Amino acid sequence: MTPPRVPGSRFFLGVALPLISISCGSLEADPAVPTRLEAPAAPQISRETHAGESCLGVSDKGVFGDLDGKVQITLPAKLAKQRVSARVDAARKLLVLAIDGFPRKAYPLDGTAKLVVGTRELALRPGDRAELAPLLVAERITDASSKSRDHDKDGIPDPLDVLIGAKKTVLNGAAYTEGWTDIRQYPGGDVPRTQGVCTDVIVRAVRNAGVDLQKELHEDIKRARAVYPKNAGNWQIDQRRVLTLLPYFQRHWEKRTAKLDDPDDPLRPGDVILMDTFPSKFGPDHIGIISDTIGESGLPLVINNWTVGYVESEMDLLTSVPVLYRYRLPE
Repeated sequence: MTPPRVPGSRFFLGVALPLISISCGSLEADPAVPTRLEAPAAPQISRETHAGESCLGVSDKGVFGDLDGKVQITLPAKLAKQRVSARVDAARKLLVLAIDGFPRKAYPLDGTAKLVVGTRELALRPGDRAELAPLLVAERITDASSKSRDHDKDGIPDPLDVLIGAKKTVLNGAAYTEGWTDIRQYPGGDVPRTQGVCTDVIVRAVRNAGVDLQKELHEDIKRARAVYPKNAGNWQIDQRRVLTLLPYFQRHWEKRTAKLDDPDDPLRPGDVILMDTFPSKFGPDHIGIISDTIGESGLPLVINNWTVGYVESEMDLLTSVPVLYRYRLPE
């Protein structure tokens, strides 16, 4: 049965927009609607460019397969080789590079540019060879292990798969679209890919790793009904509400510090962050994913869909929007 539409209103840049709302935050009516933080005037994109290949070129099972050939990931500038390790998956012809032990980029091993590292000969693409040659050392290259979590069995560790999925949403550029949209499919349901709110970025990115939040959340609500909001229990909308997603992340994902500058628990690309964009009303109402790209602030950009008038994009939000929670799909 289709749940009732809940009337609400939202202030954006100080202007009230009355609507019948399906938005990232709570759908409950609030008699004293607070004012939302303003986003940057325009997405602040890093000036870094890719000197190597134009795309990852890997075989990625997941969402928006038509965009696989456009996804690229940026490694940090001046990366010290001491921080780098790699896993080689010979069966899938794939190399996964890690920085400080965390998977950051995948490379196909079916190219024509050979790179010899110790006793290994890696068949790379020319641009990938140029990128990896100064970084790889033999003692920090291992063979792929079944210990890494890889829900969709494509050889790409889950946290990296989430980042790749998030990058696809940016390329997709769905317009922020409020209002009820029927989702007819379960599991695997989604609104039209031209539309979305902030939570749809998360659903799509995580689905790229082979995890269907629509299904996993719905089943967890049935198992632990008391920990979820009272209005939860409908697979058409639960995964599209920030406050309904929060208990799921608390129960099933790795909790990381919400601090932006903790050297013992740094921000990692693919981390999901829950933010507070209404300072006078505490609690998370917005959600996004940490990008691999560094903004003009010196902090990572956030892959998100901000609000009406925006599209799925990378934005420099971390200096202006408080982060209340950070979670990571286990690797």
